[in-house]
Amino acid sequence: MRKLTVLGLIIILSSSACFGWGFKKDNPDTEGRGYVGTLPDISKNFQSNEPKNTKPMFEESKTFNSADEIKPVPRDNPTFVNIILKDNKTSPYLNDINELLPQLENLLTCIENRDSVQLFNAKAFFFNKTVEYLRGKYEGRPESSYISFKKLMELSTHTQSVATLRAEAEQYRPYMAYTGAGYLYNDNVIDQQLEYLKTEIEDTIVVLKETR
Repeated sequence: MRKLTVLGLIIILSSSACFGWGFKKDNPDTEGRGYVGTLPDISKNFQSNEPKNTKPMFEESKTFNSADEIKPVPRDNPTFVNIILKDNKTSPYLNDINELLPQLENLLTCIENRDSVQLFNAKAFFFNKTVEYLRGKYEGRPESSYISFKKLMELSTHTQSVATLRAEAEQYRPYMAYTGAGYLYNDNVIDQQLEYLKTEIEDTIVVLKETR
């Protein structure tokens, strides 16, 4: 009986040693690494926040600037040219006339208000310089035969004469009598010349506004 007890104890001790030896053999690098077993797959229970690549619900269209898709501009269509494009139908001459009108109106106001000789002559000088520019620009061209053009040339000459008369009167009147040559610088004569010029300016403004 004693022999059987000793034999069973030997068998138990030898089995424990074999088990420990086999564990170390199958897992030589597990010391200090914690749990190295297989974890369960839990990703199927959560939704990822990363955007998914989705297929567009519409088909890609053709390039807008495709030469085959754009219709040519109908430049040979009078309706398109006259209405859509709206070409500038105002001639350069008419533009020049319209820019000259304010000068004539200012000169007319200057006479009506009986402004000083200096102010009148300054406005007259500016007007005459503008007319000189128009003369050089349109002389020898069809515009030079227009009534408006001829009226401007005549008015410029008359304006220059009155401006010269007023300037000379300011300079020589203190030294000349109202008889003989001094009569030209009489206030009544100058007022009469200004009235003639005023009428001519008014007529010219009417002609310029009717120019088409």
